[in-house]
Amino acid sequence: MKLNNLPEAFVQAAPLLQKIEEAGFEAYFVGGSVRDTILNQPIHDVDIATSAFPAEVKALFPRTIDIGIEHGTVLVLWEQEQYEITTFRTEAAYQDFRRPDKVDFVRSLQEDLKRRDFTINALALQKDGQIIDLFDGLADLDNQVLRAVGNPQERFHEDALRMMRGVRFVSQLGFELEARTFLAIQENHALLAKISVERVMIEFVKMLLGTHRNQALKAFVATECYQYCPGLRPYGEALLRMADLPALPLIKEEAAWVLLLDQLHLNAHEVRPFLKAWKCSNACIRQVQAGYQFLLMRKASDWTDSTLYQAGMTTIELVESLLPFIGQDGCLNDVEARYQALPIHQLQDLAVNGRDLLRAFDRPSGPWLKDVLQQLEASVVKRDIANQQEALLLFAQAYLEHAEKSQPKAK
Repeated sequence: MKLNNLPEAFVQAAPLLQKIEEAGFEAYFVGGSVRDTILNQPIHDVDIATSAFPAEVKALFPRTIDIGIEHGTVLVLWEQEQYEITTFRTEAAYQDFRRPDKVDFVRSLQEDLKRRDFTINALALQKDGQIIDLFDGLADLDNQVLRAVGNPQERFHEDALRMMRGVRFVSQLGFELEARTFLAIQENHALLAKISVERVMIEFVKMLLGTHRNQALKAFVATECYQYCPGLRPYGEALLRMADLPALPLIKEEAAWVLLLDQLHLNAHEVRPFLKAWKCSNACIRQVQAGYQFLLMRKASDWTDSTLYQAGMTTIELVESLLPFIGQDGCLNDVEARYQALPIHQLQDLAVNGRDLLRAFDRPSGPWLKDVLQQLEASVVKRDIANQQEALLLFAQAYLEHAEKSQPKAK
């Protein structure tokens, strides 16, 4: 098979292949960019594999960085771009199911491609558009099948994360796991315990954000991979419930986590430990906690001025985007208009601040200051008082006088 119209990213990188070949070595585009080009999908990183050893690659290009030279990878800076160029290699045994004990550089493209995970990722592309297909990857692309290269048991023992990658590709591509590949994942899913949570999370989130998420979730449960993911062991049925939700796109990671939490029916106090176990960032955790809190509220009732103010526009957008998944109609435009019409959107929007209160009431700073500001904030949001300095100070004075009268007198 030959591709006649290569993406511009390949055209720009073709001079590197030309330079390597002129030096007497082989060089090909490899990996996901080749697969996605054949599928007429956008490509991202352009990776190059070569028979030249790392020192030979470095000798050919004036600007290089050793980013993974022990594994044969050299970063080449070329014009305004940068490219990872990796030497053909074979790998010895994997004692930890993650990294090879030893990497040997070779001159054979076939030896290099046969160590890759799935046949659709074991394709090589020459600079003229000719596809090199040594493991029937093109047929599997046509048949929409995910098949491990060679013996699937060996591939998943080499790197157990490949099992999660397989499920993730189901989500992104809508392909079916080939029978032997599926059974090998099912038999070896416990090896995921050997993989760092961070690596598993990357694949899990990509799976949740994929176009064919529901199909992938069913494979995720059927292969039992979920049992070795943080906090999911008791939730096989909940994951299948999630697989029955409308097949609508999830755009943001935070939305995916909130929808998952809703299907797991976690309590509010369980959310942070669950996300921490997944090694989510603090910023992500805060956004997901807020999103989950207000989704539960929104399922039960409409927004009020107070809840709109407390949530903020980012959380409002997240919550409204998830309502169609649970059988409710989102109305983001209307809700956004209501939010924009609020008298204030943050405490700093108040027409008075702490310094104003200190000057007006000649009191030393103390807990009363925060209390008064909170009362002013809530009253303005509910439109009980106008956001004008004079009105706010009068309200504050009345509030303080009432508070003083309410205090028990000392005997």
